[in-house]
Amino acid sequence: MIYQGSCHCGRVRFEVEADEEIQCKDCNCSICAMSGFLHLIVPKSRFKLLAGKENLTTYTFNTGVARHTFCRVCGIKPFYTPRSNPDGIDVNVRCLSPLPTKLILKPFDGQNWELHAHTLAHLSRETDREEKNHEN
Repeated sequence: MIYQGSCHCGRVRFEVEADEEIQCKDCNCSICAMSGFLHLIVPKSRFKLLAGKENLTTYTFNTGVARHTFCRVCGIKPFYTPRSNPDGIDVNVRCLSPLPTKLILKPFDGQNWELHAHTLAHLSRETDREEKNHEN
């Protein structure tokens, strides 16, 4: 399925290809817990920025690998490049409209990221789509 998404003000708009039933990660790390981000990690080929590149700003911290992109107008982070999957895009499921009708939340222990990051690596691989569906 193709889902539409945006930031709050609508200046940043995108689409993402994902299964009808979305299994997303609910991370307890500091930035995700504070922002309420629900993670849908996909290969870059399944994500398309439709509008608003000029309205994006980037925040990095710690290792600087994760590229947290925010709308500079409304401050919402609709997607970003995750440290666990720098070859993919991590979409905030809460920024999809309408929300998926079948949504399964899976807890992810981001407070202990180093111990668990390897469990996310397959999510941005093109060839592992079937594996992803079974492991999540």
